[in-house]
Amino acid sequence: MARDYYGTLGVSKTATDQEIKRAYRKLAREFHPDVNPDPTAQDRFKEATTAYEVLSDPQKRKIVDMGGDPMDGPGGGAGPGFGAQGFGGLGDVFEAFFGGSGMGTRGPRSRVQPGADALIKVRLDLEDCARGVTKDVTVDTAILCDACQGSGANGDSQPVQCDTCRGAGEIQSVQRSFLGQVMTTRQCPTCNGFGQIIPDPCRKCSGEGRVRARRDIAVRIPAGVANGMRVRLASQGEVGPGGGPAGDLYVEVVEQPHDIFVRDGDALHCTVKIPMVDAALGTTVTVESLIDGPIELTVEPGTQPSAVATVAGQGMPKLRSGTRGDLYAHLEVVVPTRLDGKQADLLKKFRSSRGRDTAEVVTSASHHGSKIFSKLRDFVSGR
Repeated sequence: MARDYYGTLGVSKTATDQEIKRAYRKLAREFHPDVNPDPTAQDRFKEATTAYEVLSDPQKRKIVDMGGDPMDGPGGGAGPGFGAQGFGGLGDVFEAFFGGSGMGTRGPRSRVQPGADALIKVRLDLEDCARGVTKDVTVDTAILCDACQGSGANGDSQPVQCDTCRGAGEIQSVQRSFLGQVMTTRQCPTCNGFGQIIPDPCRKCSGEGRVRARRDIAVRIPAGVANGMRVRLASQGEVGPGGGPAGDLYVEVVEQPHDIFVRDGDALHCTVKIPMVDAALGTTVTVESLIDGPIELTVEPGTQPSAVATVAGQGMPKLRSGTRGDLYAHLEVVVPTRLDGKQADLLKKFRSSRGRDTAEVVTSASHHGSKIFSKLRDFVSGR
């Protein structure tokens, strides 16, 4: 049977967290080994510490309130606080030598155990990441068996005490060792440590208290999420054995590459090609933004190749802040490769009027600036 953690601390099942803490402090002052050398006080202190560890953890307390014992089974037993007081290691030594616990039996383990977390991935394009979206996802997880409501028994039948271990969940045997005859304890093979067996298991879940099912869940993904971020849905994961509390469901974002924009945190980068004449005289270019639709980008007269035009507030939303990053348009000046006679004459006249402009070889330091954007793109894309 599950241990009475509330009775150990002397509090009711409706006790608040503060009442539980006060009760534990009172017992600790009375039975702590530093103030009470009585050997029985050490046992009382360990019991009180275990009870406080369980009842101060909302997940473990929920298992207790459902009739289970979260300290039974894998991961159960004494908490980390015992090791600091010098008690935790002794049981481990006995177990390593003799295959069982040297600190006495722990009683049967509960069938009610917490469920595992679940993870699914959802692919989002950059527009969905920018605006936020509600996605319907299909999850294949364990849910509570609706036939037995988690009990594992068929109809009105009830679990019965195991005849092999008499409800202890463990069986003991005497073995000879170099230290003499030693009593060892191991899990009962008949009931698997539960202390009870279900003679008439549920037809639907075969006594597990849970079944596998596929269900659809609507997931609200906030604006500004990025690749690898996860959205947590509490208690939407796997229902535990025996109908135990469900774990959490995590939805991981997989951001898809965009045809136009390159993302770098909350900044967006794009390349805009402009004719040579427009770069010289100035112009306006229409750019389709992710959120606000078409926006006008101003190209100043005399714009040079590799210049960057910044549009404030047109980048990605910053998660949970209400603000947005900037859009950086990297301007690529396009030089015409084919000219008709009239166009060539006009350019010749223009060159004549600009006679002071001549070709020159620039230093490596000046040339280096033209490579900035290509390196940035390589960095953002992970190359």
